[in-house]
Amino acid sequence: MSLSTVAAVDLGATSGRVVVGVVGTDAAGRDVLDLDVVARFPNEPLRLWNGTRTALHTDVPGLFGHIRKGLADVVRQSENLVSIGVDSWAVDYGLLRGGRLLGLPHHYRDERSERGVQLVESVVGREELFSRNGLQFLPFNTVYQLAVEKEDGLLGVADRALLVPDLVSYWLTGREVTERTNASTTGLFGTDGVPDVDLMARLGLDPSLFADVVDPGTVLGPVLPGVLDVDTSAVVTTVGSHDTASAVAAVPMDPSSSVYISCGTWGLVGAETAAPVLGSAVREAGFTNEAGVDGRNRLLHNVMGLWLLSETVREWSRSDGAPVDLPTMLAAAAQCPSPAHVFDADDPVFLSRGDMPRRIRSWYLERDLDAPSSRVEMVRAVVESLAAAFARAVHDAASLAGFSARQIHVVGGGAQNSLLCKILADRSGIPVLAGPAEATALGNVLVQARAHGSIHGELDRLRRIVATTFPPTQYTPAVSRTCSQRARTA
Repeated sequence: MSLSTVAAVDLGATSGRVVVGVVGTDAAGRDVLDLDVVARFPNEPLRLWNGTRTALHTDVPGLFGHIRKGLADVVRQSENLVSIGVDSWAVDYGLLRGGRLLGLPHHYRDERSERGVQLVESVVGREELFSRNGLQFLPFNTVYQLAVEKEDGLLGVADRALLVPDLVSYWLTGREVTERTNASTTGLFGTDGVPDVDLMARLGLDPSLFADVVDPGTVLGPVLPGVLDVDTSAVVTTVGSHDTASAVAAVPMDPSSSVYISCGTWGLVGAETAAPVLGSAVREAGFTNEAGVDGRNRLLHNVMGLWLLSETVREWSRSDGAPVDLPTMLAAAAQCPSPAHVFDADDPVFLSRGDMPRRIRSWYLERDLDAPSSRVEMVRAVVESLAAAFARAVHDAASLAGFSARQIHVVGGGAQNSLLCKILADRSGIPVLAGPAEATALGNVLVQARAHGSIHGELDRLRRIVATTFPPTQYTPAVSRTCSQRARTA
């Protein structure tokens, strides 16, 4: 019997978790993969006055307080905690000097990034950027954020930039690194994973701002004394620190015929390839190349994802003064007729925080289309529009990767949305396999367990363990075209 107990710190855009995993083989030689969520906590951005405007920040020290408590609980409950791994959303970072954090990190949805786009594009255009980094244009990529920091004079003070999961790992161990999968989202590393020193020089950024790049599965060292208020012999091990990289590592798929959707706050729709896929067709389709676990490439497109739904419900809860029950709304929406038209879920107008129902209604009215008139109709329109965007991206991903998609794997929170999965199957004409919902935590713990010898093998081996332990739910496309397929995008 060979079992390891590891802890996954999984920070999402709206919430965080500490998850304990037991991984390995039992006395009968059977695979074991058990997860238990020990702590959940919110990740609510802060608006703080900076002398000229209220800027959106992430309270990373506050999140670290929740992490410390959750990890301490894991240590107390687990007899043999071997390792801790940290993943989070991409692109955001903390600036440090002499090891000390220089203020709260900005949130990627802060409007300052618009200025960053202008600053970068005055030096290098989008087409050249894509040829260098292979990334889809997103106005909040790290390269644009750092351009603002430079203009505002903050880079003259900072000597290090640590991406969020690397910052958490630094506070746990005292070791500064840049994990490869998250580094690939910054726009400042080439498609070969090496820092683009020439680009940094043209933008006036010092390459030494980033620590050395390491791969998933690298042991950083023991937890510093006093950090957890409880003694532990556990070490911190890097994982696919971009949460999507961890999630894709746990998708139980055949990469030669499957498209994945990691569906949470964002919907990441893509294919796994052996190497980056470049060229004008990829750039014009809005696809990106990001590093995956074991040197794989994630060719994917960002769709707004469940952000559209969560922001809609959040606005209703705020106006009602009481929580709105989303499962009840989804059940009612399943009985609601499809909208005559779906809206463009990729429209940048939906990127920022604020009154989402108002913006969706405005999208329709500005095009002289009938807007949803009730909350149930609004929920149906959001789900239909997401499914339509996902279906388009699925076919694009398969085409760009050079195969015919036979299955769509939906993992993350969206795997639990049966209405979304059903409509996606109908719209795409491809069977949908939903689950596991906890793919990110699973990928995190599996990479740790492999690094510490309780399991062995390449990604296909890890994925077989996931498929056996967490069999997915299948949604088969309707034989005839459904009313949802007849809904058209204006």
